[in-house]
Amino acid sequence: MSQPPLTDRTALGLHRARADGSAWFLQEAAIDEVQERLKDVNRRFTRPAVVSAHPDLWQDALPGATLVPEGEVLDLSPGAHDLIVHAMCLHWADDPVGQLIQCRRALVEDGLLLVATPGGETLTELRAALGQAEAEVTGGLSPRVAPMGEIRDLGGLLGRAGLALPVADVTTLDVRYRDLRHLVRDLRAMGETNALAARHRRTPPRDLFARAARIYADAFPDGDGIRATFQTVFLTGWAPSETQPKPLRPGSAQVRLADALGVPEGPGGMNEENE
Repeated sequence: MSQPPLTDRTALGLHRARADGSAWFLQEAAIDEVQERLKDVNRRFTRPAVVSAHPDLWQDALPGATLVPEGEVLDLSPGAHDLIVHAMCLHWADDPVGQLIQCRRALVEDGLLLVATPGGETLTELRAALGQAEAEVTGGLSPRVAPMGEIRDLGGLLGRAGLALPVADVTTLDVRYRDLRHLVRDLRAMGETNALAARHRRTPPRDLFARAARIYADAFPDGDGIRATFQTVFLTGWAPSETQPKPLRPGSAQVRLADALGVPEGPGGMNEENE
């Protein structure tokens, strides 16, 4: 039995089309991080690709890269690229593992996949304020902020997709807004307002957002405004290759751990001298 879709793709497309470019700071921060991380990789990539909902924004990030529109089915040919950047759109995918599998199949042997995606701490304040306000005003809850994966769960997707040498880490950006209205304005400018398939389609009560704004200001103040957390998770994984480092087989060590650490070993194993 198939799972119901997470995302209303029509609504998401409309929201992205209305993004006006006045709040690209998350995308720009992701571009800077991706470029810095690629500098640390001792490799020259000649066939890169970028999967993005905003290709115009990313076209200069990796000069010469193939720009691939975000979607459930990616326009990627098998073995066509030595680097793929999946750029800030995995959180809207109904099948995130499937997205990574498609990328892995499009990589040459020992090619690199680098994913930047909003993480689970993103907009925690907004989620809490809206949830409390809706419970008070309507007596129930409806999905209003897209679920975003925690770093451990997202990191686990790399192995499920068949990628080797997986690494996951995060960056966090705290942004001060004047009030909830200004935060929502930026989310609209990003094309990141509610496109969940399970969202309530009826007009919310007039008091809902006014109450949410008061709750937000009381619970998450930042100077004369409010705090909003944006977390970005970066995932790296490599298409498997025989040339990559392999973990040693259990029992294959040539030196005892006690000798390597320069400590005595008792009959039951290494002594804990400080016990």
